[in-house]
Amino acid sequence: MALEILMPALSPTMEEGTLAKWFVSEGDLVQSGDLLAEIETDKATMEFEAVDEGVIGKLLVAEGTANVKVNTAIAVLLEDGDAADVKVPPAIPAVVAAEVTAPNVEFLTSAAPVTSTGTRIFASPLARRIASDSGLVLADITGSGPKGRIVKADVRTKIAPSDTLTAPETARTIPTSANATAVEAMYEGRAFKTVPLDSMRKIIAARLTEAKQTIPHFYLRRDIHLDNLLKVRGEVNKTLDARGIKTSVNDFIIKACALALQKVPTANAVWAGDRILQMKASDISVAVAIEGGLFTPVLLDADTKSLSQVAVQMKDLAERARNRKLTPHEYQGGSFSISNLGMMGIDNFDAVINPPQGAILAVGAGKKCPVVLGDGSLSVATVMSVTMSVDHRVIDGALGAELLDEIVKSLENPLSMLV
Repeated sequence: MALEILMPALSPTMEEGTLAKWFVSEGDLVQSGDLLAEIETDKATMEFEAVDEGVIGKLLVAEGTANVKVNTAIAVLLEDGDAADVKVPPAIPAVVAAEVTAPNVEFLTSAAPVTSTGTRIFASPLARRIASDSGLVLADITGSGPKGRIVKADVRTKIAPSDTLTAPETARTIPTSANATAVEAMYEGRAFKTVPLDSMRKIIAARLTEAKQTIPHFYLRRDIHLDNLLKVRGEVNKTLDARGIKTSVNDFIIKACALALQKVPTANAVWAGDRILQMKASDISVAVAIEGGLFTPVLLDADTKSLSQVAVQMKDLAERARNRKLTPHEYQGGSFSISNLGMMGIDNFDAVINPPQGAILAVGAGKKCPVVLGDGSLSVATVMSVTMSVDHRVIDGALGAELLDEIVKSLENPLSMLV
């Protein structure tokens, strides 16, 4: 029978994508594992491979088509016995016949599950991922899709409401065209250019709106004296020069935050709806600005890495983020974020928490300022202002103050981070 190949969800937040390129043509014979297409999401460009064998009967979406909704049919696959000239019926059973080649992405897998007797279990990739995350056995679930295929709704019905820790994708609200029309009417007679929202901007808008509406933010502010750090950084960079490595102030900040989370482990936590998850490792997300938006690649186990390792790995993540070459597991997760606008001349600002994380550090510019020393005399020091936005559901005020104090101690005594 003819099967629909559907636009896949390449990440938990993906709602639509661009079909950038087809690797097959109508009439081509494909086997499991063959590359079918290249898909661009709001975060990355990824390849898409066949799961079932058959002949490409029809390509339903042209190359370069943007804003293709997840689960939209993009092609038709004819299985063995189907005539090559078969006419595609108006409503073909919605069977996912392809998945994504994305190394190390746990919720996408091309290996079909089987029962204890070796019988193949037909299930969509999203259904498999939800079942795996929820500890459910696919063999215990009855599929309602074509050929008894298990789909997302079948798995959801097995999950108790209290077990669902994240809001469903459909809960994210994007302004409707009616709202847009009303706004445009306000500016009738004035010249303006309409800029359509791409996938990245839609996700940013939805996530930040959700964060500000649902997370009880509070803010902690400190000034940090940087002169010792700048001196140590200069000496470190001299020793690393022969290896072509150069550390930045941001690398020291990443390391300081990672160590602080180990010293205050109860603050190394994320909000999970009806519980708090206290993380063991210090996985630090770092905001990287790109054209049209930003990424927050995650530096895993930052507390165990040397400053030179932090510098090298962060440079690689930032470069691939700007080229949109990160895979989902490289920008999802983390328990703490850093957003540094100091390099752009911003003195201080308040950052929005990146859910489900518990806190984010907003870093301002280091500037020469008059300071009063311990003996009461006046001097000049390089001072950097930081603000930590904290989720009060996860971290209380005193705990947040303790965490920020540990960050300040490391940055003002940078040699402690080298031993």
